Amino acid sequence: MFAKIYYFCAMRFLTADYLYSLSVSPIKQGVLQISDKGEVISIFENRNEVPQDKLEIFEGIICPGFVNVHCHLELSHLLGKAEKGKGFLDFVGTVQQRNKYTPEEIQVAIEKAEKQMISNGIVGVGDICNTNDTLLQKQKGNLKYYNFIETFGVHEHKIDVVFSQVSDLRKEFRNAGQKATIVPHAPYSVPPKLMSKIANSFDRNDELFTIHNQEAKEENELFVNKNGKFFDWLNSIKASSSIWLNRDKSIDILDELDNTKMLLVHNTFAKKEDITADYYCTCPKANLYIENTLPDYSIFDVSKLCVGTDSLASNDSLSILEELLVIQENSNFDMSTLLKIACKNGAEALGFESLGAFEKGKIPGVNLIVNFEKNIVKKLI
Repeated sequence: MFAKIYYFCAMRFLTADYLYSLSVSPIKQGVLQISDKGEVISIFENRNEVPQDKLEIFEGIICPGFVNVHCHLELSHLLGKAEKGKGFLDFVGTVQQRNKYTPEEIQVAIEKAEKQMISNGIVGVGDICNTNDTLLQKQKGNLKYYNFIETFGVHEHKIDVVFSQVSDLRKEFRNAGQKATIVPHAPYSVPPKLMSKIANSFDRNDELFTIHNQEAKEENELFVNKNGKFFDWLNSIKASSSIWLNRDKSIDILDELDNTKMLLVHNTFAKKEDITADYYCTCPKANLYIENTLPDYSIFDVSKLCVGTDSLASNDSLSILEELLVIQENSNFDMSTLLKIACKNGAEALGFESLGAFEKGKIPGVNLIVNFEKNIVKKLI
């Protein structure tokens, strides 16, 4: 903490029942001093340390802005199109209908979804991109994005074409001033040869790789037993057998990515022995929507656990607070842990150095959680 008052620019002094800076322990009636531009200036343990006429007093919890580590903003027009609880392969069938909609419908849905994230206190997003559909909205600068240019191609003879397309898309995002990295979709959709190209594409502008991991039980069956619904589906579309023959479990792909910083997403059917030192993202509401199953939260290192909403194709909202409620009901995590999952860990995973915690010089956004159980959050800055 840095309990000194600065007056070199317009200031706000914000206080509530509890202040969660996420860099020190929660402070009862703590005060956050912040500039008019949202930069953290100082933190005070006692309201009497600051001018009383400057205090803005709220009921609830003040915490940094949320980081939505895993989203598919470009699928927002598919809200309500997938039937709940039908399983992963059925859900994939719905997503494959994404191009039936007009560009206008897609853009309206993207803008609406981003506004929803902002109103729900989200300040940073790790967003999966298969197209440039979201680029126009992102250039408005409303949120901080890390764009993951997703790659999948189960046919080895098409690998060069696929990789050329994603390379062009990454270039388009980067030329527009957006952070963008080419990433694999999932272990079952990327053969080793394509994975090698992805690994070799990592450059000084990249922070990490991300990949969907163990999202469905059929994924484990594919690699461990060489059978199951994924196995049958991939064979039916004549996918390269190197996808499963060269791997004995999903996480074998980590070796193919040269131990680069990783963010593994979903992990719904992961076991304790599968967990590595990497970052992990859970999307509980999406897991319930598709598989009606949640991960075992006791297996994760909570200092590396993040949270995401997934897409509106697999969720009915883009609310980190709603995701935290599900995690709370299915774990023994306290409030400090939950908020670190929602803010600090995600910012660290995505390399968003200005977000995640109330630390001097950062501009992390400020949320007021009025009622955690009723999902009432207000964006103060």
